[in-house]
Amino acid sequence: MSAFDPKRTCHRQHRVASYRVDYLSSFRDIISIGVIAAQGGITMIPNALSKFSALMSRVASLAAIVSSAVAIGTCLANAQSSAGQITVLYDAFGKTSTMKKDWGFAALIEYGGKRILLDTGNNADIFAHNVEAKGVDLRQLDFAVVSHRHGDHTSGLNHLLKINPAVKIYAPQENFGVFGAALPGSFYRRNESLPQDMRYFDGKAPETLRFGSPWPEANFTWVTKTTEVAPGFHLILLNGTWGVDLEVKEISLAIDTPDGIVLIVGCSHSTIEKIVEAAKSAINKPLHLVLGGTHLLPANDDQIKGIAASLRDKWNVRYIAPVHCTGEPAFAIFKESFGDRYIYAGLGTTVLLGPKVTVKAETGQPNKNAMDEEDFRSYREAMTKGPLRAFLGVDKQLARLRQ
Repeated sequence: MSAFDPKRTCHRQHRVASYRVDYLSSFRDIISIGVIAAQGGITMIPNALSKFSALMSRVASLAAIVSSAVAIGTCLANAQSSAGQITVLYDAFGKTSTMKKDWGFAALIEYGGKRILLDTGNNADIFAHNVEAKGVDLRQLDFAVVSHRHGDHTSGLNHLLKINPAVKIYAPQENFGVFGAALPGSFYRRNESLPQDMRYFDGKAPETLRFGSPWPEANFTWVTKTTEVAPGFHLILLNGTWGVDLEVKEISLAIDTPDGIVLIVGCSHSTIEKIVEAAKSAINKPLHLVLGGTHLLPANDDQIKGIAASLRDKWNVRYIAPVHCTGEPAFAIFKESFGDRYIYAGLGTTVLLGPKVTVKAETGQPNKNAMDEEDFRSYREAMTKGPLRAFLGVDKQLARLRQ
């Protein structure tokens, strides 16, 4: 995909405008010829016809040029729009008058002709409201990804399944997990000496035991390892290693683009550095954009500064758009560390992909490049009510993991 060049496009548009003037001028000449022929009588007709033929040939040539130029302009416009975008549908901060803030995360990714939903937020009603407010049609998804089992990422599933019950949903496979599970019937030890009525399944266990889910009708596809689920779309699976839920498995979405890897993360329970490393291993390209929750709420300032420097200098992340569980101190440190390569991605923001990552704010709201007092207020309010409040003030575990 070639880079979009507005100067070249404007130059083409100027040439098209010039051709249009010539086109109209030729038609005026044709009308003039008709008037002359009518006024001059029969003796003027041969000369008029000769001029008419020459002008029609010129008109045809100009029409072909205009059509070609318009096609080129349309192609360029389509190429720019196909660069893709990511829209934040659920979070606790953002300058928007139509969407509701709450603790949690959800985003719509549109790239390469695919429409992908990553996570569904903390409350089904709020998720439904925000989806409607943003004009998102959940029936038009190619697939959905649930990053991990925590409620602030899964609670909108009921609404998603109400609108699109057959949508394929990629979720981590976990034994006895909330997304369902399956184990061989031989997973438990037998005791043949027990009477039949004291044995599981009367001593005749099925070959496979299937375990339930709060969403029994959902079309879950369990992810057991890092996998490319569509050309250029990789699901990065890692185990969580810090926080209060040490066994959680988490999926991140890595997209192979001409500009490098676009990485969307839910909560970074395995640490953002390990996710970046795994994405780089799966797609051997530079990290162009990292967007999502980096789970730095428990970290102290020195730890956050070290992580920001690592992402910027060691992993050469070009753009960063932290959201959700990143934490207010980390928002500020990332902004200071990345400068104009920090992307503000509050609720309702659409992040426009391409060689230069830019943003489009919610309709009627100004574009922003950093959090303001309103963002901080709503973020703090949601955080005190959210499921991650137990993490506040905890940082020793992260320090051990980074050593």
